[in-house]
Amino acid sequence: METKELFSTYESEVRSYCRNLPAVFTRAKGSKMYDDTGKEYLDFFDGAGALNYGHNNEYIKKQIADYIAGDGITHALDLMTEAKAGFIDVMENRLLKPRGLNYKIQFTGPTGTNANEAAAKLARKVTGRTDIWAFMGSFHGMTDGSLALTSSKTDRAGAGIPLYGGTFIPSPYMMGGFDSIGYMETLMSDDHTGVATPAAIFIETVQAEGGVYDFGVPFLKQLRDFCDKYKILLVVDDIQVGNARTGKFFSFERAGIVPDMVTISKSIGGMGMPLALVLMKPELDIWKPGEHNGTFRGMQLALVGGKAGIEFNLDNHIEDEVIRKGKLAEEFIASEIAGLPHVVETRGLGLIRAIQLENEEQTAYVQRYNFEHALISERCGRYSSATKIMPALTIPDDELIQGLEIVRDAIKSIK
Repeated sequence: METKELFSTYESEVRSYCRNLPAVFTRAKGSKMYDDTGKEYLDFFDGAGALNYGHNNEYIKKQIADYIAGDGITHALDLMTEAKAGFIDVMENRLLKPRGLNYKIQFTGPTGTNANEAAAKLARKVTGRTDIWAFMGSFHGMTDGSLALTSSKTDRAGAGIPLYGGTFIPSPYMMGGFDSIGYMETLMSDDHTGVATPAAIFIETVQAEGGVYDFGVPFLKQLRDFCDKYKILLVVDDIQVGNARTGKFFSFERAGIVPDMVTISKSIGGMGMPLALVLMKPELDIWKPGEHNGTFRGMQLALVGGKAGIEFNLDNHIEDEVIRKGKLAEEFIASEIAGLPHVVETRGLGLIRAIQLENEEQTAYVQRYNFEHALISERCGRYSSATKIMPALTIPDDELIQGLEIVRDAIKSIK
């Protein structure tokens, strides 16, 4: 049986990315991936944001390889280990404290959705309230608690049960510019709205899967003030747009706000290693021992990779590089792509961008064209009608432009 037949014959129908990117990949380095024929691809997908420092980053890989070679412990539940101590030390003393952030760290199961499940549970435990607000266009995960805060009808339908505990607020980019803060203020101040005060508000400061919509600094400041006014916990989901994707390690830093909790995963594991965290203000840490647990919380190789990833980020001034490369991408898109036929809008900041086309057939065509021209890319937004640009933060300038040129040519060739 040929290799591809193994997947189509034996792997579940739930598989998705491989349907639009039908190659058998064998190795990868930097921003390049290679299939079993030796063909080279430029990666503008970046493991959905799990590979911010590139495939097989040399610094991170060496730390993990040395740890394995030294018979470092690979599984420890939540036991105290040298690997965990190293990660906590770097996270607290090199990343959080220099930014004036005082958070305790919870190691959850190694997926972003588990971090959001934990944050939601803790918010309800702390406040004694049950409802949580999220914004239309949000994606917070695929397990039932997180799915209740995810607005995609298609994703929600997969649960097979009613999803409770979430209320969706129209996002400020909707309906020509919706006053989301004013609407929430009305929900709280009018005694006939029928809406109770929520335990928390969850927000991606840039909605990634929702279409790369930036909520903007003024809105984020107003949201923080609103949450303070009504004693609502503010939870920032930084799973996809954290780890310096927007130009700051945490996407909320540009607004000068401090969330009550932050969920983070994907590239926090360094080079695709599974790791997820909840950062919480110390006074919120009222968990009982084992009240939220999991066999693979704080996976040891991910802790080693995560420590190395933070070090690599800080030592190589990745934030500055993202700002510089983000401007390079923005200028290219503005001059070469924004004015093309079928382009409705371009959005984004840092190294997460979206090109909004007229319909999903066009973005499906662009994705196929890109793949045929050795560029790995993904779609996002309503009806998957936007082409997503999300390369590694370490991508060389010439490869960034090369990929953008392929996207431009793809859009130009739409019939």
